[in-house]
Amino acid sequence: MLKRKPGRQGLEVSAVGLGCMGMSWLYGKADDAESIRVLHHAFDIGVNFWDTAETYGPFRNEELIGRALKGKRREAVILATKFAWRFGPNNEQLGLDSSPAHIKWSIEGSLKRLGTDYIDLYYQHRLDPKTPIEDTMGALADLVKEGKVRYVGLSEVGPGTIRRAHAVHPLSAVQSEYSLWTRGIEEKVLPALRELGIGLVAYSPVGRGFLTGKLTNASQLDETDWRRNHPRFQAENMAHNSQLVDAVKRIAESHRVTAAQVALAWLLGKGSDIVPIPGTKRISYLDENAAAADVRLPESAWAEVRNLISSFEVAGARYPEAALKMLDTTE
Repeated sequence: MLKRKPGRQGLEVSAVGLGCMGMSWLYGKADDAESIRVLHHAFDIGVNFWDTAETYGPFRNEELIGRALKGKRREAVILATKFAWRFGPNNEQLGLDSSPAHIKWSIEGSLKRLGTDYIDLYYQHRLDPKTPIEDTMGALADLVKEGKVRYVGLSEVGPGTIRRAHAVHPLSAVQSEYSLWTRGIEEKVLPALRELGIGLVAYSPVGRGFLTGKLTNASQLDETDWRRNHPRFQAENMAHNSQLVDAVKRIAESHRVTAAQVALAWLLGKGSDIVPIPGTKRISYLDENAAAADVRLPESAWAEVRNLISSFEVAGARYPEAALKMLDTTE
């Protein structure tokens, strides 16, 4: 697998990473045995950038990855995890907390669950409006000094927060949703990252599975799947958005690749500082996603893609209303 350096701090990862959330949380029933096989296959083919978070489960996804890593060379995997929330007695989210004291509690739990003594990339998952970002970054800088964290990142933050945070301690990456149907970061966030030398980790790069063309109706999703309540997966919105997917599929088929590979290759072509982390629970899809790093389409195909997305208006917000309120838009 080709490698990329998403920022200027020295972090190096596989060109295509692996989002692990859906193995344990939100995207239907979990199958730990199969997920561990996927993780081991990722290890074998060099997809070494694994993304998790304490809230995925909560906690179960980190525990899953910890089990998968047993007997493997720890240094061969770049582990990224996230903190943000306080949890109740039943592991329910109680609210955001990025205070220094809570960060110290969170890191110890993640280290234990992952079975390691350091995290390669440690993100704040969502901005805590009650804690100044300078205080949060100061605590993360201390973890770097202690050797518990190698690189620091933020998730879903605006340019203003990015600049304030980076002034306290260098950020290696910012994680944001970015794909053919979610491109809001292009106007202000991405230019700020490039000015400061910070990499972008793109989550949901195939539109939570929709841009693969394999998902045409919400009834295909498990009854427990969170996407059933997502605005873009409501019947009328799906019907409209399918026009975009059908067009991408036609472009893909004409060049003997898949729609998912076009979506991922488009992101990879946006700059060497961008790393997509598609999630999957299947080895076949992992192989398909990894192969996107080698996709080369003619300029005429990319021009067609650009014309398509510039003229298409996606139906539905990218999150339900409550989740949208937690996204930082600080200028």
